[in-house]
Amino acid sequence: MSRGLQVFVLVDVLLVLVLVVVLAVALPGRGGPDAPAGAGTATPAATSDAGDGEAAPVDPVAFTLPSGNIACEMSAEGVLCTIGSFTYAAPQVTGCEAETGHVVRLDAEGFGFLCEDDGVPRIAGGSELSYGARESVGGYTCASGTDGVTCTDATGVGFRLARGQWTALP
Repeated sequence: MSRGLQVFVLVDVLLVLVLVVVLAVALPGRGGPDAPAGAGTATPAATSDAGDGEAAPVDPVAFTLPSGNIACEMSAEGVLCTIGSFTYAAPQVTGCEAETGHVVRLDAEGFGFLCEDDGVPRIAGGSELSYGARESVGGYTCASGTDGVTCTDATGVGFRLARGQWTALP
């Protein structure tokens, strides 16, 4: 094999390896409901619309809906919401023998309910997010409504959570 052909093959192999690494980092898999919270690649830094079109860094945000039944914590890594009382059938979480249905998460791996190994969590405090208001941190946005809370990531993946039902989005 000529030296020029060897160099060409070597460059091609290196380019394919670089492409594989870039794809592995840029296209993280979407886990199912049993994917662990916080797993996966990092998300963009927390931001808030400062009104001038530029994003400004912000700290994690915690809020409660006016009903007091749903509370969420948002950070650049994702969203974690807790519902105190619900009437929907509790979803099954693979490998979980404890209670489920009270805690949902949205992160780089997607949306899912968490296993409540430590019992039903209490609703954490936080500022009230009025009905019709929304909060954004990093690539995540949550909107408060009389029909519950809707949280999505920048691609539209997320959930709607209310006392009577939950829905995976999109």
